[in-house]
Amino acid sequence: MLPESSANIVAIIPARFASTRLPGKVLLEINGKPLIQYVYESVSKSKLIGDIIVATDNQKVVDAVELFGGKAILTPSEMKSGSDRIAYVARNLENAEIIVNVQGDEPLISNEVIDNTTNLLLDDQTVLVATPIKRITNGQDLINPNVVKVVVDKFANAIYFSRSMIPYCRDAKGLDEWIIKSNMYFKHIGIYVFRREFLIKFSDMEESELEKVEKLEQLRIIENGYKIKTIITDYENFSVDTMEDFEKIKELLTREKRSYGSR
Repeated sequence: MLPESSANIVAIIPARFASTRLPGKVLLEINGKPLIQYVYESVSKSKLIGDIIVATDNQKVVDAVELFGGKAILTPSEMKSGSDRIAYVARNLENAEIIVNVQGDEPLISNEVIDNTTNLLLDDQTVLVATPIKRITNGQDLINPNVVKVVVDKFANAIYFSRSMIPYCRDAKGLDEWIIKSNMYFKHIGIYVFRREFLIKFSDMEESELEKVEKLEQLRIIENGYKIKTIITDYENFSVDTMEDFEKIKELLTREKRSYGSR
């Protein structure tokens, strides 16, 4: 049972059925359970979250979530981003103070990362939004545009997010030396924890120029002069974007089930 004291913290999981690369992925089944159920169950292990809601563009997802006992809300299909989808739901959650945005395609999401990131807002009332980051140790991640890099200041606030290699290590010769010579390379883990009022304000902001170029909506926050607090984690996120990703996750979860069942 979720603690009553955390009723003002709500996790909203955007689960878009009409995914571009793998349509309907949130309903793909592993061991008889849809992908979205694994995400929901992982989030439910949080010690801080008082309620969980799936925000989706398709009635099939609503039905699937309700079938396993979860909560889901149907949102307008024309919404462009997950943040718009969670803001749509958050507008009606007047008693919620903190909204946790967890992606609907990460079944292995860590409840500890969720709680550690949420604590940044609980410990400091000036923090409006927080997100986890992980140190990059693989040179290939630096050149992969799908791995979003982030530079932070000495106070752990994000300075910039980019698909490019940042910061540029001028004196290094090759990617491996970039990693060796600097401990400044971080990649972004796509969990956001917002104060509800700021989430709604963020959703009402116009798309920023940097956001348009990089296709990273968190840049809208920075470009409008607000801060994003970060926290370093060792958690390695794994999202399902392709059928190949799904097969890997399926193998991991099946192996985990067999291991648990043999105990």
